[in-house]
Amino acid sequence: MFGFGRGKPAHTPAFLWLVWLLLFTLGSAWAADPRPSSPPAAFDLQVDAPETLREHLLRHLDLQQYRGLQDLDREELDRLLGSAHDNALELLATQGYFGAQVGLRVEDHGAPSAPGDTDQPTETTAGRTDPATVPPGSSPAPPAAARPRWTIHLTVQAGEPVRISRVTLRLQGEIEATNALTAQQKDLDDSWGLRPGSIFTQAAWDQAKTEALRRLSANRFPTSRLLHSEAAIDTDRHEAVLSLTLDSGPDYRFGTLVVEGTRLHDAELVRRLAQIPPGTVYTQTRLLEAQQRVADSGYFDSVFMSLDTQGDPQNATVRVQVREAKLHKWVLGLGASTDSGARLSSEYTHRKLPWLGWRAINKLSLDRETKSLGTELTGQPDTDNWRNVTSAQLQRQLGGSAPVNSLSLKAGRTKTEERYDRNVYLQYDHAITQSVPRENASSVSANYAWTRRNFNSLPFPTQGFGLAVELGAGVTLGAQRDPYLRSRARILGFVPVGASPNRSLASTPRLAWRAEGGAIAARSQVVLPSTQRFLTGGDTTVRGYGYREIGVEQADGSLSAGRYLAVGSLEWQQPLRSEGRTTAWDAAVFVDAGAVANQASELKAKVGVGAGARWRSPVGPLAVDLAWGVATRRLRLHLNLGFSF
Repeated sequence: MFGFGRGKPAHTPAFLWLVWLLLFTLGSAWAADPRPSSPPAAFDLQVDAPETLREHLLRHLDLQQYRGLQDLDREELDRLLGSAHDNALELLATQGYFGAQVGLRVEDHGAPSAPGDTDQPTETTAGRTDPATVPPGSSPAPPAAARPRWTIHLTVQAGEPVRISRVTLRLQGEIEATNALTAQQKDLDDSWGLRPGSIFTQAAWDQAKTEALRRLSANRFPTSRLLHSEAAIDTDRHEAVLSLTLDSGPDYRFGTLVVEGTRLHDAELVRRLAQIPPGTVYTQTRLLEAQQRVADSGYFDSVFMSLDTQGDPQNATVRVQVREAKLHKWVLGLGASTDSGARLSSEYTHRKLPWLGWRAINKLSLDRETKSLGTELTGQPDTDNWRNVTSAQLQRQLGGSAPVNSLSLKAGRTKTEERYDRNVYLQYDHAITQSVPRENASSVSANYAWTRRNFNSLPFPTQGFGLAVELGAGVTLGAQRDPYLRSRARILGFVPVGASPNRSLASTPRLAWRAEGGAIAARSQVVLPSTQRFLTGGDTTVRGYGYREIGVEQADGSLSAGRYLAVGSLEWQQPLRSEGRTTAWDAAVFVDAGAVANQASELKAKVGVGAGARWRSPVGPLAVDLAWGVATRRLRLHLNLGFSF
């Protein structure tokens, strides 16, 4: 905790003072800005046009690049104005205004005074103000040396824009002999952005052609090309007739995967991870997903896949270039959280054990609440991407009010995909709770876990949901053996509020909601390991309460893990804007509730309410929350970095 909770007085941490000092120093340096002032521009450009056209002209007029010429004379300026007139008409035409009229006028201010020169020009210019007549609170006109010599006034009479009256889209080539023609033609028609009635612009026309070609080449026809395009403009009727013809090229199917760069591992490992059987219809999505699976496997530092389009289209070679990760890796970690305080970790990875060929990960982790030592052995994937997994973990954890020493052994199979995870495993649990009386229990169980991730973006989701379900059946060990069933489910969702096609989801307010529930079905006298039962509370569950601080209250005031769990949360996230742009920060207000009991009828929610901020940082989402525990009447600070589901 950082100064809140457990009855301690609130103090500002030293590192916060350092942050404020750094920000103050940077702000002072920025305000000082020692850069010398730039010399005055040769001329000023003022554009009188509708706002969108004005911005476009000011940004793209060739005339702008000559403003810094200090030796520009009037003869050269007149030559520039001649080309500026045509340039402005061309720029307006790209925005759909082919009949626009452009006027140019130059206001001559005379030669600027040199610094220190006291002579004043004999001729005054329109709009010049005598300093003696400047009203209080306003600023006098700048001295002549600080003013451009000329002001160029560009006036635009836009007229009627050209609108699209008809669009013709055609697909031809080998696609005409396949069953893909109808579907691809429909996709092209549905996704086409330039509809009849919309204003024709060159940028939109170029973008529409590029997008049409991209969509066709992404599925079955990677060598498709633009065969013909035409935008026929009728300036008298202010109409544009568009036509586009794409040549599909051959229909491609995946062939053999040719792997380059392997030394420690077999090329067959890459083929199993890629999961692209020969003869499969080519899609760009399938190729990218295969590349991502190989990259996420942990065996390689970099992966690049490409389709060789030079050979037989029905047996196209997939070239895979990899750079293998080092055989050994040792990582030391330092961290901190408001749940468990400072954390020290050490992780050693051996990516290919001798003889066995499995990957081994050994990890030691120490923090205020938990001390653990574990090892995990993972086999290479089979043809269906399933892996054999075994693990062992020794742990000492503060469970409720009493420490719990536990041993967990697992053996099973796992499959990890982009949106789904599946695990089937046997698990042995032994837990010793240092309570009075001391609790000693063990069990063995068969379990199935399933996870689905359907978020629009990771690790910064703004829409979608994630769902995880665990089901288990086990039996207690020891003098008395009793069966039990265990289930747990959690869901997290993001719902944009007020979304529109013209507004990105990152700038749209959203409602984040989550729920979690767990239950154990067993006879009331059955003693289960506390690691199989439930506790809640903390940064990612019920804010306003300490880590695993919500449990079953005993007669002596201590807490123990329970058989039933219920958690819910509602959070409003409001994107913050600065100077009209969406920043990387969101403001949030929330309410959390959670309960643990040994009987479903005894569940009584403990509520936490608060507010916080979300930052899309370079290393992942950072959440900073200040929450009030209604039951404990305490204020807690919660910090959480990262997103996982």
